Amino acid sequence: MVVFHSEPAVNAVTADLLPHLVRLGPNLWGAAFKLMKMVPAHRIVTTAVATGDIGPDTVIVESTSGTFGLALAVNAALIGRRLVLVTDPAMDDRLCRRVSDLGTTIEMCPTPSALGEFQTVRLARLEAVRAQYPDNFWPRQYDNPLNAASYGIVAEHLTQRLGRIDALIGPVGSGGSMCGTAAGLRRHRSDLVAVGVDTPGSVLFGQPDQVRELRGLGNSVLPGNLDHTAFDEVHWCPAGEAYRETRRLHAQHALFHGPTSGAAMAVARWWSVRNPQARTVVMLPDQGDRYLDTVYDDTWLSADPRRRAAGSEPCEVKRPTGESHWTWMRWDRRTPAEVLVDRVAGG
Repeated sequence: MVVFHSEPAVNAVTADLLPHLVRLGPNLWGAAFKLMKMVPAHRIVTTAVATGDIGPDTVIVESTSGTFGLALAVNAALIGRRLVLVTDPAMDDRLCRRVSDLGTTIEMCPTPSALGEFQTVRLARLEAVRAQYPDNFWPRQYDNPLNAASYGIVAEHLTQRLGRIDALIGPVGSGGSMCGTAAGLRRHRSDLVAVGVDTPGSVLFGQPDQVRELRGLGNSVLPGNLDHTAFDEVHWCPAGEAYRETRRLHAQHALFHGPTSGAAMAVARWWSVRNPQARTVVMLPDQGDRYLDTVYDDTWLSADPRRRAAGSEPCEVKRPTGESHWTWMRWDRRTPAEVLVDRVAGG
């Protein structure tokens, strides 16, 4: 007689919630996610169902142009709730088709603001959509504290697998993944070094808002989930460096990721070589499927010289400068106000 032992239920969310760990160098490990945004989306949605914030007829409404929308679409489909995503052209056709097939309604904002960004335009449209559905739930990925808190399971997973971790490097967008994972790791090692990866033209760490080619990291608004005092260093990685490292990550390690991961890997490769005694983990959040026609297409890369502009060493700066090349600074766990004071004092 065959005896079947009961096991916890596994679905499309829980099967791939935690990252795979891949050794990328003598002292460098990659935390490779299939879909990193599934971590906060799952925590936020399941909590809302448990508290009654999501009822039987509640419509989930969110503003996103990236993979948080896909993660919400998966969760909404599994619990049988309607989802409306307010987005912009950065949500490419492949991703739009996928979330649509999961039953999601897409509200496209085709025209940017006068500053060339979409986030404020999307938020205005979001309010209009919410007004259409009085029974709605807004996950608020940018300022929902459950975003960062959800990454506690990632920190414990990394600690269980690797033991001592000296440094964590990863991209910053909403602030949730890096701030939450660093906080979890610091319960075991308070002197953990956290290195945030931003991109030129992002306001997150004090640069002026400009049009950015890289998506998935950086921001045009300052999210409530971003705790600046979590970071010891900040790097502003340009698109060319991210694209080069994305292709290298695939060619050398068979890791098929997108340019957000490439930007993080570029910084991690540079940092880990200069800190050979530090056991370092780099967060690799996004898969490469959305970029087959762009980053993984040599013709597309060659069409704009800036996409091939890579290979330089990062330049250390004393303050956020807004320069287009790769720069970095010692943030030293300060608030933006403290950085601004030092900037004014330094002239």
